[in-house]
Amino acid sequence: MKFRYLGNSGLKVSELTYGNWLTHGSQVENDTATRCVRAALDVGISSFDTADVYANTQAETVLGEALKGERRESLEIFTKVYGPTGPKGHNDRGLSRKHVTESINGSLKRLQTDYVDLYQAHRYDVETPLEETMETFADLVRQGKVLYIGVSEWNAEQLREAHALARELKIQLVSNQPEYSLLWRVIEDEVVPASAELGISQIVWSPVAQGVLTGKYTVGAELPAGSRATDQKGGAGMIERWMRDDVLDAVAQLEPIASDLGLTQAQLSLAWVLSNENVASAIIGASRPEQVESNAKASGVTLEADVLSRIESIFDGLAETDPRKTQMPAGREA
Repeated sequence: MKFRYLGNSGLKVSELTYGNWLTHGSQVENDTATRCVRAALDVGISSFDTADVYANTQAETVLGEALKGERRESLEIFTKVYGPTGPKGHNDRGLSRKHVTESINGSLKRLQTDYVDLYQAHRYDVETPLEETMETFADLVRQGKVLYIGVSEWNAEQLREAHALARELKIQLVSNQPEYSLLWRVIEDEVVPASAELGISQIVWSPVAQGVLTGKYTVGAELPAGSRATDQKGGAGMIERWMRDDVLDAVAQLEPIASDLGLTQAQLSLAWVLSNENVASAIIGASRPEQVESNAKASGVTLEADVLSRIESIFDGLAETDPRKTQMPAGREA
C-alpha cells in the first residue's frame, strides 16, 4: 500500500480508504463487515471513512467495534456531519454549532476514540452562516476532538470561502470528498484547480461507479445475485443511472486494456482515479473481504500516457463533466 499527503499538511493517508457507506449496519451483516475491515488492515489500508448519517449512526458503531484493539496512532479515521440523525428533529441536521457539537460527541462515542483525524462537512449548509460552522470546527480542533477539517461535495467557490476562514482561524482545511470516476468527472474543470491552488486534496467516493466499472454488469444479462444493483435498501437507486446499454458497452471495452496490464477492471478504474495528482485517496467499499484484497492491488499502479488516452477515449461523450452538477442541498428538510 502506498501513501499520499492529505492536502498541504503533514498527514499521510493510504491511497485507498476503506469506507462503509452502503454496507455496514445496512447491506451486510456485522461479522462480514468486521472481516472486511480486518482485510483492509491486512493489506495495509490505514484510512477509514464513515459518517454519522450512514445507517442512522449504525455504520460508525460497526466500524468502532471492528477497529477496537488496533493501535490508534496507526489509523486515520474520518467521519462526517450534516445529515439527519436520531429522530430527525429540527436541529438534528445541518452545520449549526448545536448540531456539529452534538454530532462529534456522538461520533467519538460510537467510534470508541478520543479524536477523529478528519472531520468533514458532509454537504454545504445554506441555512447556517459559514462563519458559525468554521468557528465551531476550530473549537473542536482546539479541544483535541478533531485534527483536520474537510468537506464533501463543495464547489470551488465554497472551498475558497471556507479555506479563507480556516486560515483566519488557524486551522487546516485539507480535503474535499467528491464523487469521481471515469463516468463522473465534474470536479476536473473547477474544483481540482481551485483545490490544487489552496492545498486541498480530494478523497473520492464511488471510484468504480457503484461497481459498474468492474464489468460485473453486461448488456442483456441478468443482474448478479447480491450485487448493488439488486440492493433495494439504497444501492439499486444509486446505480440505476449507469445501467444503460451505451455505458455498459463502453465498460466492456476496458476488459482487454486491463487484461494486457494484468489488472482487473476494478483495479484499472481505481488506478485511473489515482492518476489524478490532486486525489490523495480513493474510497472503496466491500461486501466481501476478497473484494478488499483484490482492489488493494490498484495502489502503486502507474498508467502510461497512451493507456490513459485509450481509457478516456472510450468514455468520451458518456462521462459527466459539467461542474454545475456539484450541487448543494436546497435546505435541511427538517
